Amino acid sequence: MRLLIIEDDKQLSTVLSLQLQHEGFEVDCIQNASDAMFYALQKAYDVILLDRMLPGMDGLTILKILRENRIQTPIILATALDSVDERINGLNCGADDYIVKPYDVGELIARIYALSRRPSNWKSTRSLTFGDLTFHPSEGNLCVHEGQIHLSKRESLLMECFLKNPQQTLTRQFIFTRIWGIDGAVEDGNLDTYIYYLRKHLRSLKSSVQITTVHGTGYRMEEVK
Repeated sequence: MRLLIIEDDKQLSTVLSLQLQHEGFEVDCIQNASDAMFYALQKAYDVILLDRMLPGMDGLTILKILRENRIQTPIILATALDSVDERINGLNCGADDYIVKPYDVGELIARIYALSRRPSNWKSTRSLTFGDLTFHPSEGNLCVHEGQIHLSKRESLLMECFLKNPQQTLTRQFIFTRIWGIDGAVEDGNLDTYIYYLRKHLRSLKSSVQITTVHGTGYRMEEVK
């Protein structure tokens, strides 16, 4: 599960990130509003933890803009303001949950898991299907009829990304953010290499599904009939 932490207190976000990573989460941290908007709009996160008080643009404004842009990612609003009116205002602006600072990390994790249990495009599943493909994420096995290929970890993440968004154009930035994260040490050509590997696997399995290049934008998985 990939989380986006939007918190201007760098020390707090660093400590929180380490604790969450220790629990098995993949975490990206942002300290300013402009970067927060850019990455949140990629739709690449399972849950966003958004600080209420940010310099330049407050959390409620960011929240409103994200919801106006149809970003449905679950958002937990974190704030030291604990009045009933403040909580109501945050929820009315589009927050899915509210946590008051200082909070226990265990409580935050429980709230994250509670949100992740809601219906979501990124919800974990035992198998994914599209066209003649069946993919088992936990094992990394890609199947077409009686044929089967085991994918590497990175190939599996990328295949899962496509199969949860079939027939949709995925931008390169979305894929980079979702698979490698904000600080991922990856060169632009690495994505093309992994796309090549997946295409090779699909051809080997004689699948009717293909990954199409959308020039200047990214890639799309579609079925050729």
